[in-house]
Amino acid sequence: MEHILSILIFFPAVAALMAFIVDKDSIRVYGITVAAIEFVLSAYMWYMFDGNNAGMQFTEFMPIIAQYGISYNVGIDGISLFLIIMTTFMTMISLIGLTEKRDLKNLIITVLFLEMTMVGVFVALDAMIFYVFWELSLVPMLYIVGAWGGNLRIYASIKFFLYTFLGSLVMLVGMLYLAYVYSQTTGAWSFNLMDWNMLILPFDMQMWLFIAFFAGFAIKVPMVPFHTWLPYAHGQAPTIGSVILAAVLLKMGTYGFIRFSLPLFPDASVAMMIPMGVLALIAIIYTAMVAYAQEDMKQVIAYSSVSHMGVIILGIFALNVEGIGGSLFLMISHGIVSGALFMLVGVIYDRRHTKMMSEFGGLAAVMPMYAVVFGIMLMASVGLPLTIGFVGEFLSLLGFFAVSPILTVAAGMTIILGAVYMLVLYKKTFFGPITNPINKKLEDIKGREVAALVPLVMLVVYLGVYPKPILDPVNNSVKQLVQVMHIKAITPEAKEKIASVNTIGEAK
Repeated sequence: MEHILSILIFFPAVAALMAFIVDKDSIRVYGITVAAIEFVLSAYMWYMFDGNNAGMQFTEFMPIIAQYGISYNVGIDGISLFLIIMTTFMTMISLIGLTEKRDLKNLIITVLFLEMTMVGVFVALDAMIFYVFWELSLVPMLYIVGAWGGNLRIYASIKFFLYTFLGSLVMLVGMLYLAYVYSQTTGAWSFNLMDWNMLILPFDMQMWLFIAFFAGFAIKVPMVPFHTWLPYAHGQAPTIGSVILAAVLLKMGTYGFIRFSLPLFPDASVAMMIPMGVLALIAIIYTAMVAYAQEDMKQVIAYSSVSHMGVIILGIFALNVEGIGGSLFLMISHGIVSGALFMLVGVIYDRRHTKMMSEFGGLAAVMPMYAVVFGIMLMASVGLPLTIGFVGEFLSLLGFFAVSPILTVAAGMTIILGAVYMLVLYKKTFFGPITNPINKKLEDIKGREVAALVPLVMLVVYLGVYPKPILDPVNNSVKQLVQVMHIKAITPEAKEKIASVNTIGEAK
């Protein structure tokens, strides 16, 4: 299939436009069908993908504004492949488990538009196209939180929009300046990422541009201290909004660091290894403590997301194959696990219309199947060996160990301590006596909920035991990325550092 990436991008949007004429009673089935077709297409793309080829595949190129070098340029490698598959899979799962009844048609249309923007971000190889999809993703998410959220939904959606939009504007300035530098160097404008990768930039320029891109990506991740929008967005968003936000949208920031910051600014990335590591460590410790203090189940999982993103940042700025490969695996595992946890909180919210832990207790006796699935996801979130969460966390920390053993040990200890808040949540909710008589009559998970959660449980166990299908293609592309950084680095210190932290690959 020649234009598989274009089909993957635009099929959900076309289907969303057609959904306006679909009958209200059929819209749920229609939404799930569209999302399932999209997932099958992404699985077919994986089947066609050559895992041994580290470069870009399925590339498509079409000039849009030729004089400024803006073009429709898309392609994927091992770095973006599984992020696309996770996007299509989690969208499908979230629509299967969807319980929202209010204005269902508009919600499904919005989710399908959101899917287009997310896939677009992961396949774009032109900075302007990347930026367009990046900004477009804000609009459906803003609408989901603002229209279907809780009591503080307007405040949450405005805060989410302003934070991420302002960060993106700074990033846009960086992109325009980089295109200008390219035009001054070569005599022609280009926003093509492959062209930009050819540029060798002086150290001071790299630092300023790194900061500009950092503003866009760090807010999206979100990194401490830019994280304050996330608990509000999660707390107020409907279940499907929280699932997609946690599973996919946060990964756009970490993906941006890998795709843009590392290859374009290798010397700046080396210079920022320790500062980024320290910021990540603060995120892990601080948000774990805040999560422990929460009474709302959703807020606990929201703060745990920030903590996990801290580990991903550690892995990325290890600048070696283990660390970057581990962080990409952790992105996928966090997407599956946190998406499932938000879905599980949504299950209990639908039954009781509250997310407060104090309202529950003894649920394991009433909802045993629900308790088992929640327990498995919780163990994966904590990073228990033989679950999907362990592999990514272990590799990310292993990668950063080559940079700073002290920071890595501190991060490892705090992750273990961080597990406390999850176990406290589980204990308060599922064990002890049933204090509230309403809880005695609660139904266990059934039908649609089981159909959405069982595939996630299977993935958590399977990829925890056997991560090779994902790690092999990822590591091939990461090795190439590390080599590009090693070649492009202009200072001997940076070259030496990239070589010294790499134990795999040719950059030694």
